[in-house]
Amino acid sequence: MAASSRNARETKRRIQQMEAKREIRRDQDTRRKRDNLVAVGAGATAVVLAVVLQLTAFAGNPTEDEFAAAQAGLTDPSATAAPSATASPSPSPVQTSNGANIPAPDVAAGKTFNGDLVLNGNALGVELNGTAAPQAAAVFSALSNEGFYNGKTCHRLTTGDAFALLQCGSDDGTGASDPTYTWGPLENTPADNTYAAGTIAVARSANNAYGNGKQFFIVYKDTVIPADTAGGYTVVGKVTSGLEFVSAIAAAGITPGNSDTDGTPVEPVTIDSFSLK
Repeated sequence: MAASSRNARETKRRIQQMEAKREIRRDQDTRRKRDNLVAVGAGATAVVLAVVLQLTAFAGNPTEDEFAAAQAGLTDPSATAAPSATASPSPSPVQTSNGANIPAPDVAAGKTFNGDLVLNGNALGVELNGTAAPQAAAVFSALSNEGFYNGKTCHRLTTGDAFALLQCGSDDGTGASDPTYTWGPLENTPADNTYAAGTIAVARSANNAYGNGKQFFIVYKDTVIPADTAGGYTVVGKVTSGLEFVSAIAAAGITPGNSDTDGTPVEPVTIDSFSLK
């Protein structure tokens, strides 16, 4: 009788253990299904969130005109930058409000232009960088091909220890700019305001990123030019040979004027030709 009772208790205990294991398995199955649902829901939420971010964050990218305006420090793409009463160019990298036919930057983008700039019979080898400054390279390539620079002068020379450049390309030889030919934006400006010897950079109106024109300057010694409110000056290329001819012009000095280190070269400088290919 006692043995039979013990067997009954053992059988009941085993049944209880089996039921407990089944309950544990049911709980595990329930949690697994719930976890799967949560994972699917989280994935769906992530997809929805990504779509929302794409539509909100990326839909707010500026237009090309707005981006150009931002580069120029303008708040409105339709605004104009007016450094003087005679020039108020529109912030467009291709066409100005005064109707000047500025070549598009894509005609020079990714290209390198090599050629000669002949000053007083001395040839300087030059290279324009259409990758770093496509708009500027397009402009100067077009002007040189038109023969614009042939016969023009270099009207300004600076002879400071850290401010040494020869500026050329004025329409009338006095340094006056052409208000009918202005363009932007700035490109390839040095972050530290230092222009290495041999640099060819674009002259422009003060405080105007769209005040670039036809004039350029050649740096014959390392030069520091502080940025103005518009930024620095576009570096369009470099002199690859013959920089010593510019140094010789500088050694001759400047005519007396308001500054001992900034004026007209004593030795008149004429651009015989400017050819690029």
